Amino acid sequence: MSNELTRADKLYRVRHSAAHIMAQAVGQIFPEASFAIGPPIKGGFYYDFELPRPLSENDLADIEARMKKIIKGNHRFEHQTWSKDQAREYFTERGQHYKVEIMDTLIKDDEVSIYTQDTFTDLCAGPHVMRTKQCKHFKLLRVSGAYWRGDADRPMLQRIYGTAWLTKVELDAYLHALEEAKRRDHRRLGRELDLFWFDDVAPGAPFWTPKGWTLYQNLAAYWRETHSKAGYIEICNPVLYRKELYEQSGHWEQYRENMFTMESHGQVMCLKPMNCPDTMKFFASRKHSYRDLPLRVSEGGILHRNELPGALSGLTRVRQFMQDDAHIFVTPDQIQDEIGRVVSLVDQVYSQFGLKYKVFLSTRNEDKFIGDVEVWDKAETALATAIKASGKTYTLNEGDAAFYGPKIDFMVIDSLGREWQTATVQLDFNLPERFNLQYTDADNERKRPVVIHRAIFGSFERFIGILIEHLGGAFPTWLAPIQARVMSITNAQEDFARQVADQMTAAGLRIELDVRGEKIGRKIAEGEVAKTPYMVVIGKKEVENGQVAVRTYSEGRRGVMDVQTLIDEMVHKAQQRTLDVKLDSADLWSEIDEEEDVNTDMSDRGF
Repeated sequence: MSNELTRADKLYRVRHSAAHIMAQAVGQIFPEASFAIGPPIKGGFYYDFELPRPLSENDLADIEARMKKIIKGNHRFEHQTWSKDQAREYFTERGQHYKVEIMDTLIKDDEVSIYTQDTFTDLCAGPHVMRTKQCKHFKLLRVSGAYWRGDADRPMLQRIYGTAWLTKVELDAYLHALEEAKRRDHRRLGRELDLFWFDDVAPGAPFWTPKGWTLYQNLAAYWRETHSKAGYIEICNPVLYRKELYEQSGHWEQYRENMFTMESHGQVMCLKPMNCPDTMKFFASRKHSYRDLPLRVSEGGILHRNELPGALSGLTRVRQFMQDDAHIFVTPDQIQDEIGRVVSLVDQVYSQFGLKYKVFLSTRNEDKFIGDVEVWDKAETALATAIKASGKTYTLNEGDAAFYGPKIDFMVIDSLGREWQTATVQLDFNLPERFNLQYTDADNERKRPVVIHRAIFGSFERFIGILIEHLGGAFPTWLAPIQARVMSITNAQEDFARQVADQMTAAGLRIELDVRGEKIGRKIAEGEVAKTPYMVVIGKKEVENGQVAVRTYSEGRRGVMDVQTLIDEMVHKAQQRTLDVKLDSADLWSEIDEEEDVNTDMSDRGF
């Protein structure tokens, strides 16, 4: 077996070591600092600290400067093994109670691994680089809060994030990619494009503007049309239920901390966090034959989940959302074909937006699942077989399944090369048991169906947030809230401009008319900022010839066109849902792609 380190191994070591160097620098500034944990992560590293005061951007600059001095010293990372008693005494004397807690609660061995560089000693399993100079291509990025061990009842620590790379070229490319991601941040573009806003009176719930709601409804119309053609029926169920429904489904035991509850007339009521239990009630409300299966049932109702305030993040992490949900009731021998149909639908939807994806198969968490092991094994095998039969490859994600069944997760890759978890397909043998679901088979025997849970967008809110960043806010003509701006150069063209706008509106296009007395250059510039797909300019010559001058956001000047020719082009794009946008930010991570999984259990070979 080769001892040569992979690129992923080297990145892991550089980032892990940079986290230790950062901790040493923080300790120089704050001698009373308490150190928690400092792991490498995809794209960089972080370290959590308990400090006497909040950090500022100026502090990051100071920490960076001290890190550079430590790196320049080219100190060696020395590894030792201590007894727990020796380590406990060392860290207790220095007031490092988080390190003591880690040893007492997470480390079962009688000995612990210790790493020292220069004057800084840390409890750490490693591995690290040989010397600090190997970490010179780094940058500190930001500070955030993090509860100790993810527990909201424990202290809030300060987390410093940084990035580190093997070369300066990689570091510069990554920082450039981060800047492009900031420019495309859906929260900023949502305000600039007047799509949505948030208010503390409803934390975690977006307020949609007319333009944003138009976008939302057009996406919903696409969802309904696509699912109708794929053989789905749509239902609409209540949003408020007695807790007994979730006790029956198992969610009350496994999920209630994420649910909004209230009391009404002596009963505990829950705002619906998912569509699964009430869709089981729908199936159970009528008799079914094997001829009815597969029964594909979609529901796009409003859901609520009690996310922690610190976890909320624009549209991508909200408390109120609409999931593009569906549940498919099948016989056991229909599983493979139906999973294949779902994968084909995922292909169709994602290609509509120019999104690629990776596939992951998540198996049961041995500490958190309901049902029999034999049933789970059967479900996991069925999913793996179905993925292979669809011609896809997958990565195994052990222990990450939902508590009621294994799942396939789809990770979409946007135009910047970033990955987002969106679609999921979950196979469930347990809820049909809990809700006593039955169908009559060909021999007139009562049988238990299998349920396939699946979502493709994930949620409308999250998917719109991803789309905004993927497209940089420049939506294709079919999806754009305003498809064209009709603009007059002077007041003399106002009547003809109104005629053109009325003609386009009558064809079903979404038009914004601008006959203000502003200069045409300013009107065009405003259209560019709004990323309007078409800008229709009308001057004296256009009126005389009964034509319009056309610009598009993706192509610039198109020249003069007949009005009906323009309308026909736009209507065709809208009807065909053409992706007429430039995904011109090539994968900014392509030169710095971390293809291999990081190996976290290596011997300390150094490099």
